[in-house]
Amino acid sequence: MAKSFTKANGGKHRRAAVDYARSLLERAKDRCWTMLDPLHGGGAKVKNARAVADAAIANAATAHERLRAALEILPQGIVFLDNEGRYILWNQKYADIYKRSADLFKVGVRLEDTLRIGVGRGDYPEAKGREEEWIKERLDQLYNPRGPHEQNLSDGRCILIEERKTSDGGVIGLRMDITTLKQREASFRLLFDDNPVPMFVLHRDTQSFIAANAAAQSHYGYTRDQLLKLKLHDLRVEHDERVDDVACSHETEVVTVKHSTRDGRTIEAVVFSRQLEYEGDPAILLAVVDITERKQAEARIAFMAHHDALTELPNRVLFRQRMGDALAARARSGGFAGALCIDLDNFKLVNDTLGHPMGDRLLQEVAHRIQRVTRQRDMAARLGGDEFAILVSESKTPQELAILAQRVIDTVSEPYMIEGHALTVGATIGIAVAPTDGEDADRLLRNADLALYRGKSEGKSTFRFFEQEMDAKAQARRQIETDLRAAIATGKIEVHYQPLVELSTNEVVGFEALLRWPHPTRGFVPPSEFVPLAEETGLITALGNFVLKRACADAIEWPEHVKLAVNLSPMQFRVGNVYANVKDALTASGLDPARLDLEITESVLLDRTDHVIAHLHALRALGVRISMDDFGTGYSSLSYLRSFPFDKIKIDRSFVRDLPSNRHTLAIVRAILGLASGLDMKVVAEGIETQADLACLAAEGCKEGQGFLFSEARPQAEVIKLLNENQRRHVA
Repeated sequence: MAKSFTKANGGKHRRAAVDYARSLLERAKDRCWTMLDPLHGGGAKVKNARAVADAAIANAATAHERLRAALEILPQGIVFLDNEGRYILWNQKYADIYKRSADLFKVGVRLEDTLRIGVGRGDYPEAKGREEEWIKERLDQLYNPRGPHEQNLSDGRCILIEERKTSDGGVIGLRMDITTLKQREASFRLLFDDNPVPMFVLHRDTQSFIAANAAAQSHYGYTRDQLLKLKLHDLRVEHDERVDDVACSHETEVVTVKHSTRDGRTIEAVVFSRQLEYEGDPAILLAVVDITERKQAEARIAFMAHHDALTELPNRVLFRQRMGDALAARARSGGFAGALCIDLDNFKLVNDTLGHPMGDRLLQEVAHRIQRVTRQRDMAARLGGDEFAILVSESKTPQELAILAQRVIDTVSEPYMIEGHALTVGATIGIAVAPTDGEDADRLLRNADLALYRGKSEGKSTFRFFEQEMDAKAQARRQIETDLRAAIATGKIEVHYQPLVELSTNEVVGFEALLRWPHPTRGFVPPSEFVPLAEETGLITALGNFVLKRACADAIEWPEHVKLAVNLSPMQFRVGNVYANVKDALTASGLDPARLDLEITESVLLDRTDHVIAHLHALRALGVRISMDDFGTGYSSLSYLRSFPFDKIKIDRSFVRDLPSNRHTLAIVRAILGLASGLDMKVVAEGIETQADLACLAAEGCKEGQGFLFSEARPQAEVIKLLNENQRRHVA
């Protein structure tokens, strides 16, 4: 690169100066000899000849001064040596370049002597340790010039030397300080060779590679020699005129291209290009930033934004978008479109018994089966949890949707074999058809979901089409939800209490707190209707906290021996603040924790068992008692009795209803009583409605009971009255 710089910037001035100097000297010399030749003709002419000679000498002096002036304006250092290597003439730039030796420069002094003194002074670091050998090599270069060469000085500068022999055996030398140029070249080499970004240098005209850094060789899988045999188009996967035109602009160009590596991989890259001179030739510098992984990551992110991570099916967002497109197309072309909402039957049982990882595997298998029966032009999606959907973009008749629904049910219901476990789930499907059931995506999905809800309530593993009455029921349900929210917010929910009675003495020993909702237009809404609604809508936590606080505040007015039983919903444990709520209720009311009995169903233990057990132990540490409600109705009651030492178990009313006449039921109750006795747990029988029920339970050793035989649930005012009557009766 230094050589090319010299040619480009110094060559023209150097040649002009040297040629001019030569012409002046030759003309002066010729004139001198021309004037002196006539002196041999006689003395008469001597005086005239001398005048001519003086004029020639003056002309020569003038020429010399003009030559010196010409040399001084050159940006390079110039020196003239005779055939013995002695100084004749030099310009100030030459003296400046060799400033440490400038005091030695005198006409007639040999260059060899100045070099030797300079070596002794340490002016030439390359001569250290090999002084005589270096001087010999330098003189050989002087008298036998073989082209430009570089010379390093002790102050860090680099000098480019070019020397030529004259016809009389002398030497004309050119010196140029290329330190800055060498520094730029070193910086370029550092940024180019060691850059982690693949970089190439192309010949501007041929587009062939003339340089490639190590990163380029490694990234593309070629050696340097292999790359230098290629052209840019050999790397491109497809022709792109934008890349072909990078040589047409002096500005930095940025294009995105696809390149092929030696092993056949296709990479996507952003290429930055810039024109420059490289070793004297017009060139283009390319920097290549591989964005393949970034593009793949962006594509993956875009995919995941519209697809379910577990099954890779389209998610609700993409399903909703495609449904909107399909409905718009249907409006133009006619015909039918449909949405099938699919919910798995008994999936929660798999999650609860075998764990969520097994449930995830099952969902993946279900997704594959649903995709298998879905036409290519339609779309299967996972909307969340165990809920899937199918968009039928085009259908001739609604009956086609029914056929598809049945095929999905049959396919999904076939047994699964996963990690050695034989699993079976069913599918219930709700169908909504456009345009009759709605012509926008939200309405169609909502109606399909209503049809699904109807199918679930009518026995599962079936499909149902949407009907208008379903919407009416849904609206009524939404109204109840709105009213319930308002009732909770305004304190219109009431707490009534049903007595728990000692069977042998008929004495009231406690009360179970039960919710009652007096609706302004519907009358009393049964708990069986609004409690499940509260659990579905998330209102159960607020409702449960209300019951706790109100019941504890009421119980403080009862005799100290009378206990309070309050039910806790599974949702209260899932929220995770049940311990704090119980403690706050006890603190606010001042109720002795030993008087509070918290009743849970075994469904509480189905979800996150370890978490729930930890909460139960924390509640027990407060001093409250823990009872299992509805014992015997689940599939794993016995295992839960082993997991946690309950204080009491309550026999479900279904075992009491026909107890005197059903020997199988009697055997179950007898077993429960025996089990409780062995575990030191109390037993309460629910739903006692007849004297026959009471007599049978008492005969089997049951100590406590509750039911309509004793009393229905009563408000606090009647409870106080009942307690007073009970006390007077026992005193009497």
